[in-house]
Amino acid sequence: MEIRKLDTYESPPMELLLLADPSEQIVKEYLKRGQCYIAEMNNTILAVYVLLPTRPETVELVNIAVNETHQGKGIGKKIVQHAINNAKFQGYKTIEIGTGNSGMGQLALYQKCGFRIVGIDRDFFVKHYSDEIFENGIQCRDMIRLSQDL
Repeated sequence: MEIRKLDTYESPPMELLLLADPSEQIVKEYLKRGQCYIAEMNNTILAVYVLLPTRPETVELVNIAVNETHQGKGIGKKIVQHAINNAKFQGYKTIEIGTGNSGMGQLALYQKCGFRIVGIDRDFFVKHYSDEIFENGIQCRDMIRLSQDL
């Protein structure tokens, strides 16, 4: 598996990006300002992530998605680790991430990768998304904010 920055002439893998964030408008907005990376093998995109500079010396990992047929194989952990190392290499001092309160697997993954919970944006998904989001039988309402010093 190779992880690389998406070239400017390439179209981002929107179907994959929408697995992590169901709002096409929001995804397109952060793609304009962020750096999109893909993990691929044999010309097949397995996963994607986007790094978005937010404040001086701080970057946010705003989208992580693994193709559904390749989930459960450790690819998510590899791309999160790649994002962390990439952010360090670029000189950032802090990397942040936000995930829904209903994403139990994601929350566990991020903590295993060294992120710590720093706050909760109450009703984030209710305020910013027109459709209700459900995951693991739980309504996604709040954004759990996590951070890691690099």
